[in-house]
Amino acid sequence: MAAVTEQAPVTDVNPKLDADPVSCVPWPIPPPNPALEVKYTKMFINNEWYDASGGATFNDINPSTEKVTARIAEASEADVDKAVAAATAAFQPGSPWRKMDASDRGVLINKLADLIDENKYYLACLETLDSGKPYTHTFFMDTTGISKLLRYYAGWTDKMHGKTVPVDGDYLSYTLVQPMGVCGLILPWNMPLITMGMKLGPALACGNTVVIKPDENTPLTALFLASLTKEAGFPAGVFNVVPGGPTAGAALVNHHGVQKISFTGSIEIGRKIEEASSKTNMKRLTLELSGNCPNIIFADADLDYAVEQAHQAVFMNQGQMCTAGARTFVHEDIYDEFVKKSVARASKKMVADPFQLYSEQGPQISRKHFDSIMGYIKAGKEEGAKLECGGSRHGDKGLYIQPTVFSGVTDEMKIAKEEIFGPVQCILKFSTIEEVVERANNTQYGLAAGIFTQNVSVALEISKALESGTVWVNCYNAFAVQSPFGGLKMSGKGKEMGEESLREFSEIKTVTLKLPQIQNISFKSNAVRQYSGST
Repeated sequence: MAAVTEQAPVTDVNPKLDADPVSCVPWPIPPPNPALEVKYTKMFINNEWYDASGGATFNDINPSTEKVTARIAEASEADVDKAVAAATAAFQPGSPWRKMDASDRGVLINKLADLIDENKYYLACLETLDSGKPYTHTFFMDTTGISKLLRYYAGWTDKMHGKTVPVDGDYLSYTLVQPMGVCGLILPWNMPLITMGMKLGPALACGNTVVIKPDENTPLTALFLASLTKEAGFPAGVFNVVPGGPTAGAALVNHHGVQKISFTGSIEIGRKIEEASSKTNMKRLTLELSGNCPNIIFADADLDYAVEQAHQAVFMNQGQMCTAGARTFVHEDIYDEFVKKSVARASKKMVADPFQLYSEQGPQISRKHFDSIMGYIKAGKEEGAKLECGGSRHGDKGLYIQPTVFSGVTDEMKIAKEEIFGPVQCILKFSTIEEVVERANNTQYGLAAGIFTQNVSVALEISKALESGTVWVNCYNAFAVQSPFGGLKMSGKGKEMGEESLREFSEIKTVTLKLPQIQNISFKSNAVRQYSGST
C-alpha cells in the first residue's frame, strides 16, 4: 500500500459565518452546502493516507437520496494490523508521545478542539450529508459537543495522579495512574462526532494511542478529524482511522496488541466483543449498548411541557437514540389528554431534507434500518395497539418515515419490549407508583429513564428505584460533559463522560519500596538533649 501525503484539497470549506440568517431560523447560521466535496476517503495510519490492501472500497450512501456519496477505503485484517502496529510504536517508551509532558498533551487536545471549531461549518455539513441529521442539529449540537468534550478532557491531562499509601512496616508504597496502551474505539452511526469525543477525549488525556473504526454508514467525519489531528501536531501513530465493516471491527476486537475496546452499538455485537475479549487478551471493555428507555409522566406534571419533552425524548435524531424515551408511561388521569396533545405535536413535525433549515426530522440511516422500523410499526398494528398518526413512509424519495404515535400499548407487545430505534412513540397507561416502577424495570435494558412530576419526594424516590444508569427529572437527554453516562443490566458496562471515564482508559500501578534501616541514630543523644534544654 503506497502512502499519500494528502488528498485533493477542498476550497472554501468554511464560508464566513456572518452570512444573512435565513428568516425561518431565529439565530445566525450559515446556509448549508448539500453539494460539498468529500475530502478524505482513505485510511489514516501513522499520519499518512492509504488505500486499503487490495484496493477494496465500499459505498458511502446519502440516506436522503439513497445515492452514493463516495467510495471509502475498506480496511482488511492486514490494514488493522498495520494501524495497531503504528499505534503500538507511538506508545513505546521514549516515543515523542510518551515523553510529552502531560500539560503539553492538554495543549494538543485543545488545539484539536480549536481546529474543530474553525471547521465547524464543514463538519456540520459533512455529518448531515453522511447521517441524515438535520443541519441545525449538527451545527449547534454535534460539532459543539465534540469540541466541549475534548476541551473538558484537555483540562484533565495534568490532574490525574496517584497517592502514597501508609502501609505497615518499613516500606514506602505509592500508586501511579498510567495509560493502558492501544485503544480500539468503535463508533456508532447515530452520533459519530459526539461519541468520538466521549471516547477520544479520555483516551488521549490519559496518554493512550487509538485506532478508530467508524461505522460503515458514517465514516466521513472521523476521516476529516484525522486530518485535523495531523494539522494540530499529534505525533505519528497516536491517531489512526480504519473505515470498514464487520471484518475491520472483528480484527480490532480480536487483536492481541489492543488493550482496550470502547464500543457503542447493539447488545448483539456487545456480547460478541465480550466473548472475543475473553478468548484473546482479556481486554478492558467499555460497552454502551441498547436502551428502550421508560419516560414516566405523572398527573401533576406540567402537561404541555411534558408533552413536548416526551416528544423530543422519542423523536430526536429521527428516533435513532439509545436513550430514546420510547416507552412513554402516562398516568391514567391525564392519559387521554396527553395522547391527544402528543398526536397534535407529532402531526406538526417538519419531516424534510435535513439541509433545509426548517427540517426537524431527516431520513433514517439505511434501507435495512428503514425496513426494520416499518416492521415494528406493522407489528404494533397487528398486536392491537392503536395507530394514532403516522405509520407510513414520508414522501417517495429517501428513507423518511412519518412521525408515528401508538396509544393503547401494553407491556407484552413487541413495540414495548424491543428497541425500535426510530420515530415511533408508544404511550402506555399506569395507575400507581409501585406499578409503574415495576413495569419500567421489567426489561433487559437499563440505560436511561425520565420522570415528570412536581413532587420532588416522588421524583427522588423513583430515581433510586429505577434500574437505569441515568435518570432525568423534568427534562430529557440533558447530557453534560462533566456527568458520567453509562448503562446497567444489558445496556452496557463502564462510564463515558465525566471524571469517571478517565478510569476506563487508565491503569493503577502500585509501587512499594523497602526502606533501608537507618543505623546509629539515637534520639537521646547529647545534641537532642542540648536542643531540648535550649528551649
